[in-house]
Amino acid sequence: MNTVHVNVELARYSDWAFTSAVVALVIALLLLAFELAYAGGRRADQRARVLAGAVSADSVIPGVVDDTPGRPIDERVGRAGLSVVYLGIGLLLACLVLRGLATVRVPWGNMYEFINLTCLCGLIAGAVVLRRPQYRPLWVFLLLPVLILLTVSGRWLYTNAAPVMPALQSYWLPIHVSVVSLGSGVFLVAGIASILFLLRTSPLAEPDRTERGALSRLIQRFPDAQTLDRIAYRTTIFAFPVFGFGVIFGAIWAEEAWGRYWGWDPKETVSFVAWVIYAAYLHARSTAGWRDRKAAWINVAGFVAMVFNLFFVNLVTVGLHSYAGVG
Repeated sequence: MNTVHVNVELARYSDWAFTSAVVALVIALLLLAFELAYAGGRRADQRARVLAGAVSADSVIPGVVDDTPGRPIDERVGRAGLSVVYLGIGLLLACLVLRGLATVRVPWGNMYEFINLTCLCGLIAGAVVLRRPQYRPLWVFLLLPVLILLTVSGRWLYTNAAPVMPALQSYWLPIHVSVVSLGSGVFLVAGIASILFLLRTSPLAEPDRTERGALSRLIQRFPDAQTLDRIAYRTTIFAFPVFGFGVIFGAIWAEEAWGRYWGWDPKETVSFVAWVIYAAYLHARSTAGWRDRKAAWINVAGFVAMVFNLFFVNLVTVGLHSYAGVG
């Protein structure tokens, strides 16, 4: 492993890119939340007008040009928010690239870099899966956990750019960690979709329950339950084998580094448990009587296991994976 002197200037640019990415994603969250809050009210008004007969083909006066703006203000704000999301993705990617160039190594050798990479994978997965305009409201709920993770990463897990520790000096590092990060990032999208599905199919989402308050009205603005279920299933279908390969690559690396493929280390154990939970979700999703809410709860359990594995196992437990790199 190359241990040349760290390029301090590039490392500083990497830190600036990280901060800029967080700021951009916060702005995007606010803009998309504005659209989510006001678009639902606009649609409700439109439905009320249609039901009242205020909007009909006969209401159009021949010879009169409609000067109504082409796009409502909330939709324009939402489109702007999505553009800022893409800017944030680019800045987070720049953060990792610059840090890699500064240290002359792959930029995922500690918890700070690993969480940044996982969040980047989750955001890219969101950009692919949620590219349709009707899916834009889901970005609010994806950005919330991403920003929480990035805040924890930058505030408590940040480490100065430096060569990777000797225990991680292996060609398996970029293979194992990148594959696990990709699977974890896509699982993030799946978990959020399942949580929203459970809310969308709860009594709070019933049309005649609007008297329950703002939460009920917010839930009714989500995409329909079938769409949320489909997003959760398709993202899990992709992430399940990817994460499984990540675990397998880790076992191969463990045999080279520690002389055994599997030792029930806390990280290995919880990763395997999470993978089994996701396998149970996929089985339940295709089993009569277990589809819909029961399967969604299993998917959420897998998501909780992933979060537990990310933080508690790396930062609290003692094992062969206890190298958070917190400086």
